[in-house]
Parts: sequence; C-alpha cells; structure tokens
Amino acid sequence: MPELPEVEMVRRGLDAHILDRTIEQVRIFDERALKRHPYGPRDLEARLQGLKVVAVDRRGKFLWISAGSPSSGESVVEEQLMVHLGMSGQMLIAADGRDDRSQQQPGAALHRHTRISAYLDDGLRLDFVDQRLFGGWSLSEGEVEAHGRRVPREMAHIAADPFEAVFDAGAVARRMKRSRAAVKSLLLQQGLVSGIGNIYADEALWRMKINGAREGASVPVTKLTGLLNASREVMTDALAEGGTSFDSLYRHVNGESGYFARSLQAYGRTGEPCSRCGTLLVKEQFMNRSSHFCPRCQRRR
Repeated sequence: MPELPEVEMVRRGLDAHILDRTIEQVRIFDERALKRHPYGPRDLEARLQGLKVVAVDRRGKFLWISAGSPSSGESVVEEQLMVHLGMSGQMLIAADGRDDRSQQQPGAALHRHTRISAYLDDGLRLDFVDQRLFGGWSLSEGEVEAHGRRVPREMAHIAADPFEAVFDAGAVARRMKRSRAAVKSLLLQQGLVSGIGNIYADEALWRMKINGAREGASVPVTKLTGLLNASREVMTDALAEGGTSFDSLYRHVNGESGYFARSLQAYGRTGEPCSRCGTLLVKEQFMNRSSHFCPRCQRRR
C-alpha cells in the first residue's frame, strides 16, 4: 500500500492539475470501485457533476478531494470525494478523450484497468486506475473535528501524521512508552501516528538503531521521540525523490515513478551489507509483514 510520501506525491500532482477545475462529467466503468459508496454509481456521478475542485487534502495515507459550486464566491465545500488507493490504485491525468464518454466500457484511449474517469472543463481527464481493485472512490457523509483538524467523518479514527502542525512527537512517544507492544507495531498504528507503513518504519528504526520487536516500554522516551522525528526525516528524503516505486503499481499523476528505492538502507536489502557496520542485513516475519534490519546495529535487548 502506498505510504505517506507516495500519497503526498499524488496529492501534489492533483493539486497542480485539477484545483479550481470544474467536473463536467463522471463515468463509472467498474462498479466494484464504488464498494465503499453504498448509494451506487448514479448517485456519485450526479453529486460530483458541475462541482469545482476547491482543495486536495491528505492525512497520513488517506486522500480526499473537496468540491463545491463554481458559482459560489467562496470555497464552500459541498462534497468530499474520498480516494482509496488500496494496493494498486492510481490517479492519472490524461487528455480528455471525449469519445470515451459515450462508451459503456473503457475504450482504447483508457488504460485497461481504468475503473472511473472524471472529465474536467479544461480538456483534461482524471482516471482512477486500479489493477487489484482494493481501492475505490466514495463520498463522505460530512466533516468532523479529529486530532486537531477538520477531516471527513470516515477519517475520525486516523491520527495526525508527522507532517501536520498539530502533530506532537513527544506526546506520541509518551503513549508508546506506556505500551508493551512492539515498537514497530506502534509505528504502524494509524490511530496513534498515521502515514508510516512497513517501508518507512524499517528505515526509521534502522536510522535510530532500534530493533522493531522491542517493547515500547523498554525504549527511553527521548529515543522514541527521536524515532518519530527520524520517520519524518526519512519520509522527507523519500519525497525529495518522488517516493518509493518497486513496480508499475505506483505512479505519479503523470505516470512517472519515484526513485527512493535506490536510497533505502534496510527495507528490501536482505543479505546485503549494512552501510553502517558491514553486517549482512536480515529479514524476519513481523505481523504478517517482513521486517528488515541489521542484527548488529539493531540488537534486541
């Protein structure tokens, strides 16, 4: 699943291309992409048609597009489109391809895994492409105040991420210190700190020389705070390289890949020497995932 840097790259691309654009029409080619929207395809199409995109936002790994009436003098939000990228979802910008509007199924101008297309007033088309169909679109039931910020109601349980002004690394570290759960599992809890997934958890733990299997209670608060700061730093580095792409299932809105995979120090480097001490990196099973670490630098005490 894309993590914070990859979703932020998508958000930035959408912000650059669709902000202040009016949605002229939405076409649903595969209703399976609306499994989180219980009111059906015609409802989503009708509610988005004619609205102007007023904001593209993100919290952690979660993305949403706010839209309102183009005739309103202010940016009044009428609908919030939740974009679930899942394992393979992509938001791609393409030329309009007006002939596609009359087709019941994706045509030659569309990627074969295009599930939804939104046609914009400036001649661009926004395609939701999803090979594995774990993602999709849905419309929010409204906004709530959650973790210091107004977000769609469906995201009320998602904590602030390390890039938000309301994020308090010290407070989160103190909560981690009170837990007997593994430090890595705490980093992955989206209700505690959002946006960090398996890749960047392994990278932050490597930077701080912490074994992810250690209990939170066994690590000093100062070091846990440093771990959260390291998470932000490694994700900042990933953003500078466009995120991490391992295959064709993650792309920016223009179809390009991210290149942070070349800079990874732990994740995916099993059997290679640690760049810090030369010890061969290892991989172990962890919560139905894999953990990559240096057995010398990151000893389990």
